[in-house]
Amino acid sequence: MDRPVAMQAFNNAIETEKPDFETFFLARFLDLRFAYPENTCVVTFELKDFMFNPQGSLHGGIIATALDISMGHLLKHVQGPGTTLEMKTQYVKAARQGTVTCKGEFTRRGRTVSFLKSTMVDDQDQVIAFATATWMQLKSAS
Repeated sequence: MDRPVAMQAFNNAIETEKPDFETFFLARFLDLRFAYPENTCVVTFELKDFMFNPQGSLHGGIIATALDISMGHLLKHVQGPGTTLEMKTQYVKAARQGTVTCKGEFTRRGRTVSFLKSTMVDDQDQVIAFATATWMQLKSAS
């Protein structure tokens, strides 16, 4: 593992994190970039070896986290904050280098419960993993 790169990512996250969407610790630690084109949430990040499992590929937990974030941030962007009720992740191909992109989108929007999906692809637009999830809208504090 490239320790200086891992330490730099951690220190950057500690210094720049804020308890809000797009700027919370994990988003800063993984250096996630966000965009919201056409009712989607696109999350992009460059792979670093501290994100890898012992076999040298992107860890499934990091994959699931990024997929979950792309769906949660889309829900927040469109309707307000929510919580994941359940999520199924399917892993298709190992990712070992480059940049990956997750695209979160609605499959069905409801007033209290929504269904979303997200797909992670590599630089060659090959699917790494995908997830489907059920989300519940959180009541606003009023």
